[in-house]
Amino acid sequence: MTDSHEVQRRDFVNIILVGLSSVIGLIIGIPAISYLLSPAVKIREEEAWIPLGPLDAYPLDQPTLFSYTRTKINGWEKTVNSFGACVWRYGAGESEVKVYSNMCTHLSCRVSWTEETNLYVCPCHDAGFNKEGEVVAGPPPEPLYEYETKVEEGVLSIKHMEV
Repeated sequence: MTDSHEVQRRDFVNIILVGLSSVIGLIIGIPAISYLLSPAVKIREEEAWIPLGPLDAYPLDQPTLFSYTRTKINGWEKTVNSFGACVWRYGAGESEVKVYSNMCTHLSCRVSWTEETNLYVCPCHDAGFNKEGEVVAGPPPEPLYEYETKVEEGVLSIKHMEV
């Protein structure tokens, strides 16, 4: 029996081929795996401050609708959703403003302000909400969602949160 520690030509070629194949596999594999996994580990933005414009643009004691859109990226899918907010200034000060979602808490139908009844009215099931967003008629289980607001340099902004 011969105990040889010499590397044979065939073994040397195999070692070189395995080493080069591993390096090429890593060069191609790492970017491909990171591309496939990146949507799953990406931090999603759940909330953002949405500027609604100058506070003075909203009349006193008259709820006014403001519409805006938000883009949501889920993996490779990009979705644009539209939202509405009802701005109610009940005083002249910067802190005397409330902003409600215009989505009914019953089945998410869009509510609108009517001067005749002084209510936010949902057309789906005759639901009604007063200026404070509280339920006064119909089947909604909760009041309208109230956005967190801030006024900086005269510009009204709301904190949009995914619910």
